Amino acid sequence: MDYTQDTTKHIKGKHFSYGDRRELQGMLSNKSVRYSLRQLARHFNCSPNTIRNELKRGAHHNTGRYGARRAQNAYEQSHANSIKKSRRFLSSKFVSWVVEMVLEKGWSLDACHGFAKENRLFSAYEMVCVKTLYNYVDSMLLAVRNIDLPLKVRRRKRRRNVKENLKHLGRSIDERPDEIAGRNEFGHWEIDTVIGSKSKSDKVVLTIVERLTRKYIAIKIDGKTASAISAAMQSLQKYYGDKFSQIFKTITSDNGSEFAELAELENNTTTKVYFAHPYSSWERGSNERHNGLLRRLVPKGKRIDKYTSDDILFTADWCNLLPRRILGYKTPDDLFEKELDKIYAA
Repeated sequence: MDYTQDTTKHIKGKHFSYGDRRELQGMLSNKSVRYSLRQLARHFNCSPNTIRNELKRGAHHNTGRYGARRAQNAYEQSHANSIKKSRRFLSSKFVSWVVEMVLEKGWSLDACHGFAKENRLFSAYEMVCVKTLYNYVDSMLLAVRNIDLPLKVRRRKRRRNVKENLKHLGRSIDERPDEIAGRNEFGHWEIDTVIGSKSKSDKVVLTIVERLTRKYIAIKIDGKTASAISAAMQSLQKYYGDKFSQIFKTITSDNGSEFAELAELENNTTTKVYFAHPYSSWERGSNERHNGLLRRLVPKGKRIDKYTSDDILFTADWCNLLPRRILGYKTPDDLFEKELDKIYAA
């Protein structure tokens, strides 16, 4: 059969097959017709650059004439080298370390890569990029699966209809200084509660996040009540003593009734309390993000009183020891301790 009459259609986006190469060789050998790169590209359903690269691959080093067998051999050699390279990386200490961090510490692939690079744990020769790590996972080449990766497998959130909330517990977030939104100053916190079951008899987790360092505090309290939250805040005041107002300059909350007594902090401290708009969780984005991490331990519907206070503290510690890209792959604990050092040294 004449190669120019081959009816096998090249699939766009696929590598050239040996049959494609033989057909190309036949078309180039036809002295009665001289095909341009664009004509060849249209015929093979690919880009002109693909044809140009293919001609280079199969060119004889002296005559420059294209040969299908020569091009096929070059392709197979290149493919074999690529597989060897992948196998080298798959067996590297870096990849083994990444698998360990994901499975044992729950780190993301990005956190692993960024932390290793920032702290020079491995040479550039040993490391692969984050995209390649995800490709390894998707190709099931690692012990890690997508379900092991934070945020890779997610459920869609239900949309809620926004209703007018007439409760105003104190100073609106509209009165909060604009510079606080910039996250350039330490001491500005977001506060929230995390519930397990819907039972009123269940315990609750009070969560507080510092906006600059992402320091996460999680405290198991007796219930979703104003008095329980007041008791927890009093314990923090006692712990930090006269430095409390320097560490907690502002606190931003939602308008839940459990925060009805939060503004009373202003009676005996210089801490300012602000309340977000109803159904505007994005105004406390750091807190929402960290509560999502806490949900990995405490899924919705599971009673919190089944967990010990140490269980909750362990999860908070895990969050605070997790390298963050947004922090230059430092940990929240690293940055929080530096800020405390400044305050106590003053």
